[in-house]
Amino acid sequence: MKITERIQQPIYQEMAAFENKFKEAMATKVPLLNRITHYIVRRKGKQMRPMFVFLVAKMVSNGNFNERTYRGAAVIELIHTATLVHDDVVDDSNKRRGFFSINALWKNKIAVLVGDFLLSKGLLLSIDNDDFDILKLISIAVREMSEGELLQIEKARRLDITEEVYFEIIRQKTATLISACCGIGAASVGANKEEVDKMRLFGEYIGIAFQIKDDLFDYSDEQIGKPTGIDIKEQKMTLPLIHTLNNCSDKDRKWLINSVKNHNTDKKRVKEVIQFVKDHNGLAYTTERMHDYKNKALDILNTYPDTEYKASLLTMIDYVVERKK
Repeated sequence: MKITERIQQPIYQEMAAFENKFKEAMATKVPLLNRITHYIVRRKGKQMRPMFVFLVAKMVSNGNFNERTYRGAAVIELIHTATLVHDDVVDDSNKRRGFFSINALWKNKIAVLVGDFLLSKGLLLSIDNDDFDILKLISIAVREMSEGELLQIEKARRLDITEEVYFEIIRQKTATLISACCGIGAASVGANKEEVDKMRLFGEYIGIAFQIKDDLFDYSDEQIGKPTGIDIKEQKMTLPLIHTLNNCSDKDRKWLINSVKNHNTDKKRVKEVIQFVKDHNGLAYTTERMHDYKNKALDILNTYPDTEYKASLLTMIDYVVERKK
């Protein structure tokens, strides 16, 4: 059994019902839009975000869930999908999860409009049902994701990113949406503000560990779906490189910055940078920090009694840091 199937076991029925509800949430009277949204639904990913919503909802409420939980999961998936569609336009990317992206098949203008449509559908799903607490949580996430992207773009131009700024970027860009999933899961079953905030923090820690793992893949020799060294080629300052820059001689630091700025398309030079980072403890330090965040998430989870939902979340945390792609 795949690890994602194992995680889904206690919420198998909810996830199956969610598929239909998610399709309904995307329905429209425009045939072109229906064709595109049908294409999106058929090429869905692992659906980790809805899983977080259902597992947290059931863990904090001793197995309960309701229509608000379904709506919360649908809102998250609509907003997440909207951001992916827009990201592919911004990055001029032709592929998404091995399939052609929306902009590759239908061009940029249509892709931007589809992203806008999905975003508005998600917001209206909350407004039409008076789920204003859920709306607030997802709106905070959208704002922070935008700020994180812009902060990264600004810092990439100057390559002056500190470790503190790096963590703020990944908190906003990646962790904030997983944080919203966990907060929405708790809020959907009537948890109080203190518990919602606790679950948001739990999601944030997992999200940060998830992104650190992604950044480690750039230095991996394994086939993981993106070419090794792509972050360096795109001048993305991730933790292995930041730590190395902060802990090497001035001469080596100048060489590293020059390599990333001016030789990032030279395959031989990129390989040399990767090896230098490995030799100077960049990967070991980054792995250690990833496990710090994993342990913070575990500390929160262990304040709850043992249930099948908690067990699935524990498996999810292990999956985040042990996955191969």
